[in-house]
Amino acid sequence: MKRIKLSEVFKSQPIDQTVVIKGWVRSLRKSKKFSFIVLNDGSTQQSLQIVADQTLDDYERITQCGIGTALMIEGEVVKSQGKGQSIEMVAKKVEVIGEVSENYPLQKKATSMEFLREIAHLRPRTNTFGAVFRIRHVLSMATHQFFHERGFINLQTPIITAMDAEGAGELFNVTTMDLKDIPTDDKGQVNYKKDYFGRPSYLACTGQLEAECFAMGMDSVYTFGPTFRSENSNTSRHLSEFWMIEPEVAFCDLDQIVTLAQEYIQFLIKKALDECQEELEFLTKANKEDHRPTLELVRDSQFERITYTEATEILKSAKEKFEFQVEWGCDLQTEHERYLAEKHFKVPVIVTDYPKEIKAFYMKLNQDNKTVRAMDVLVPGVGEIIGGSQREEDLGLLQKRMQECGLKEEDYWWYLDLRRYGSVPHA
Repeated sequence: MKRIKLSEVFKSQPIDQTVVIKGWVRSLRKSKKFSFIVLNDGSTQQSLQIVADQTLDDYERITQCGIGTALMIEGEVVKSQGKGQSIEMVAKKVEVIGEVSENYPLQKKATSMEFLREIAHLRPRTNTFGAVFRIRHVLSMATHQFFHERGFINLQTPIITAMDAEGAGELFNVTTMDLKDIPTDDKGQVNYKKDYFGRPSYLACTGQLEAECFAMGMDSVYTFGPTFRSENSNTSRHLSEFWMIEPEVAFCDLDQIVTLAQEYIQFLIKKALDECQEELEFLTKANKEDHRPTLELVRDSQFERITYTEATEILKSAKEKFEFQVEWGCDLQTEHERYLAEKHFKVPVIVTDYPKEIKAFYMKLNQDNKTVRAMDVLVPGVGEIIGGSQREEDLGLLQKRMQECGLKEEDYWWYLDLRRYGSVPHA
């Protein structure tokens, strides 16, 4: 008989039918005449309770199984008489697929995140990580759906690069040189001619610049892949490796990209609330904090829009005591972003037109020559969640900005070519 996943069992509710399931024991309560086995196979947040009768073959061995044991169970699905569950199974046959040793570290008791970091290879077996990664999967598929339905083309941009696209210098080096015996030239400098790529190379912090090339020929594209930052900041907002979504759109200005950002966030939240109810319910109970009202607020709100200058004026006149001082020209901190979204406007906020000194060289310069056409989407509970900009399409202005930022034109010759051959507004 073919195995059926628990997600399908709970969805189709095959009552009075005999099915085969496979999974791992989450708990087991034993008595002389019958026992209750709770099984989960990872396909759903829900676990299925199985009633195992003493008449089963190997009943004693089965009831000695520890948490984490892998079982195959053939049985009849019936309506449950217990609370909190609609169905259960009466076992007809139980086979042990994989046993566990006595020192299996995941037990029924609560397990701290600190401890789980020490056994990262077993974390996917916990309810918490199962919930998080099922939600992540839904959001990943929703991302592709969102852009596909709007005519975007998905790209895979290089992971190894020879340039710092963000201009921040926070990159991981990639080399084949022996670090214990680095070759040097006659000036005592590193001789990159001896290296695999023949020049300094890094893990890419963005696929944006390559995506711009494709946007200039294919109109609307997006990347969704790994990026790397070597910024040594140990906060929940900084990762050395993460996956990033980067749309690039030709014939597009800041206003249009702002609309795209709002629609994207609201599309994903709707997907999560519609398709991940069980996971969100579990995380709410586990963390004793319900974020669903905030998600619903973001999903249903019209985002406020203000300039960076207006934001600094609001923050400077606020009665709130901030840890970081607010001055025009300084980057907004998370506490500032959350104040704007959570306390001042009480809805998501889009801040535009940042000072050019705190933004990347490729962002379009405003007529005031002080600010650029950049935008950040701020949401309650998080702060900044999306950043973007209209790109500078004017060759002369882009070259001037690169000089101001100390960038060498020869390293970006191909990027400048995009402005030489049929340049258009893009964001």
